[in-house]
Amino acid sequence: MSNERALRHLPVLITILVAFMLMIMPLPDALESFRPDWITLILIFWAMTVPRSYSVGIAWLVGIVLDVAQGTMLGQHALALSVVIYITVKFHLLMRVFPLSQLTATVFALLALYQFLLFWINGVAGVSANAIDYWGPVITGTLIWPILSTFLTGVRYRVQMGT
Repeated sequence: MSNERALRHLPVLITILVAFMLMIMPLPDALESFRPDWITLILIFWAMTVPRSYSVGIAWLVGIVLDVAQGTMLGQHALALSVVIYITVKFHLLMRVFPLSQLTATVFALLALYQFLLFWINGVAGVSANAIDYWGPVITGTLIWPILSTFLTGVRYRVQMGT
């Protein structure tokens, strides 16, 4: 029984680990501002599909690890991820029945909220950044969402079917 349970959690852990790798992977300076928020996208997907297992607590832990990995102010990503995932869990039943275009627009709003919270925290702390550093990840994350969502739905379906 515990092996079956661990097998169900394995895809989530692997996707979060891959998202961490994609977040800390070095990119050329020209592309750095357009790096999608992989962690946020992955957590939105899993919080929407499995909200009882992956919600605010996991988002907080992942955010703290992301703060340490990126060397940012401790707690800023944790707070922003927790707020975004709370909203996702709160409205997960509604979001699951959205068509892909409407869900993509919702993810755009969630990513924009995430970046706004980071912008606000950095503003209070006196850290300045260009506007493209905040809007670039929102745009690329929104463009990637339909592909990522379709891929992760397939992964989730295969794990449920046991193949």
